[in-house]
Amino acid sequence: MSSSRTNDSRKKYLPEVPHLPNRAEEGWGSDRIARMLHALDLPYLSFNPGASFRGLHDSLVNFLGNSKPQMLLCLHEENAVAIAHGYAKVTGKPLAVALHSNVGLMHAAMAIFNAWCDRVPMIIIGATGPVDAAKRRPFIDWIHTARDQAAIVRHYTKWDDQPASVAAAEESLLRGMQLSTTAPCGPVYIVLDVSTQEEPFAGTQDLPDVSRFKTIPPPAPDPDILREAARLLSGAKSPVILSGRVSRSTQAWQERIQLAEQLNAYVFTDLKVGASFPSEHELHVMPRGMFISKESLGKLRDADVVLSLDWVDLAGTIKQAWPDQQCPAKVIQVSVDHQLHNGWSFDYMPLPPVDLHLAVTPDAAVPLLRGQLPKAKRSYGNANPNAVESFSGEIKIAEIAATLRGAVRDQPVCLSRLPLSWDGSYWPFSNPLDQLGHSGGGGVGSGPGMSVGAALALKGSGRIPIAIIGDGDFLMGVTSLWSATHYQIPMLIVVANNHSYFNDEVHQEHVARKRNRPVENRWIGQRIADPEPDIVMLARAQGAVAFGPVTSRAQLKSTFDEAIEAVLAGETVVVDVHVAPGYAPTTVAALTET
Repeated sequence: MSSSRTNDSRKKYLPEVPHLPNRAEEGWGSDRIARMLHALDLPYLSFNPGASFRGLHDSLVNFLGNSKPQMLLCLHEENAVAIAHGYAKVTGKPLAVALHSNVGLMHAAMAIFNAWCDRVPMIIIGATGPVDAAKRRPFIDWIHTARDQAAIVRHYTKWDDQPASVAAAEESLLRGMQLSTTAPCGPVYIVLDVSTQEEPFAGTQDLPDVSRFKTIPPPAPDPDILREAARLLSGAKSPVILSGRVSRSTQAWQERIQLAEQLNAYVFTDLKVGASFPSEHELHVMPRGMFISKESLGKLRDADVVLSLDWVDLAGTIKQAWPDQQCPAKVIQVSVDHQLHNGWSFDYMPLPPVDLHLAVTPDAAVPLLRGQLPKAKRSYGNANPNAVESFSGEIKIAEIAATLRGAVRDQPVCLSRLPLSWDGSYWPFSNPLDQLGHSGGGGVGSGPGMSVGAALALKGSGRIPIAIIGDGDFLMGVTSLWSATHYQIPMLIVVANNHSYFNDEVHQEHVARKRNRPVENRWIGQRIADPEPDIVMLARAQGAVAFGPVTSRAQLKSTFDEAIEAVLAGETVVVDVHVAPGYAPTTVAALTET
């Protein structure tokens, strides 16, 4: 294994505090816009620099003093959005993101789609060359100006606007913040004309009172539907709860536990979304990965009432349980997700058969349902299914999990990203921040940036941010680590390095078998080898502490012990572990099912 640490002489981050000789009075349109961002209490603005928002950039630095929002420099626009996405997954709150004109927006588009599919809030500020053609500089202002820039992402943002004045921009930001943070949450996109930013502003009117433009609270459920739902659940002999998109609230976590115990209901979770129920609770059906296992589906088939708490792909799950017949169970859906569905993307999944629909968030519905149900008839404990495994051959993902758990001991951890090969039994979840889910839109390359954003949100919390990601995901998003090291964000990324885009090897094998062709060729065009990218050097190039490659289990424990020690000392850390390729049978079946 190569030397563990980066160059010890690298400079430590110095707070980017500007000199402010002329801060007293606002005099430009962008100054007023910056004040509104400050009033909205946005702590950070992640960005890659661009001339189209140079006016706003100046105001954030020389007018606001680079404070609330503090600027987070990123090396790619996709990273800027991914960092905001990861931050929102922890806090439930948005960051601001600035994207340079149409070209920056196109770079960021996939990350915006991830945020949309994951239903997280985000305030994205775009910018454009002068809308007034007479004001455009030759060449560059023409290619960086679009007639309808937001059209690039309109199908996967919640709302967009292109205000034509400072006053209109103020209202756009107020409306955007309100819409983005009102359930179902999602990113919004606001385009600022460079002229609006850079022209003098002589207004003296006070900023609007932002407290009068708050997030719209979730509505109360229809009383009749709520009573009927409670009646069905209380009369059920074998109810099942599908726990999907919920908040990171610890109070809501406890409410879900109490609801399950009142109903004596099995609870399903999966790894596509964050932890929503204690994984070792005796009512929990252990997740085996991103998809439900066959043994778990047996418990769902026995259900007479199914309560969906904003479960992702409810119809698909029901079809898995009852592939050859209509669902015989009564289905209660608790979700407001239907409010976002449009005709461009099919992220809304198939239309589920639903008997009762409570059009509220799970956090709003669960306490009210509990109030209409009898108390739990007994106390519940934990059922620990984790067996001690013995390992041989190449390093497995299960061995990474077991060794990491030993290294962190009793310290709280946030698993900000897990690979497709992860089995839910590898690590117990007892808190909503123990695991954050996946990318939302399945975009490869999002893992590093989202992990940085999650670690930023957790900085100073005492919880260790850990991401376990594949080599392909890491290689696409590695430059996001520069932002982590620059802003001294402690975190650990373990690269589960199988030297392949293995997801596609699985697909190629499936096609070859269907066509009676040699499966031995599945690796061609998939393997990341000859040469193998140097994960450790790439991490060090971003300023991170890096270990590896770890190629034997004899190295694993000591490496993870040293890595955790470095994270606790405030470092951004990467460990490259060479692992055996392979997925659980449940994952393979879900990926290749036709």
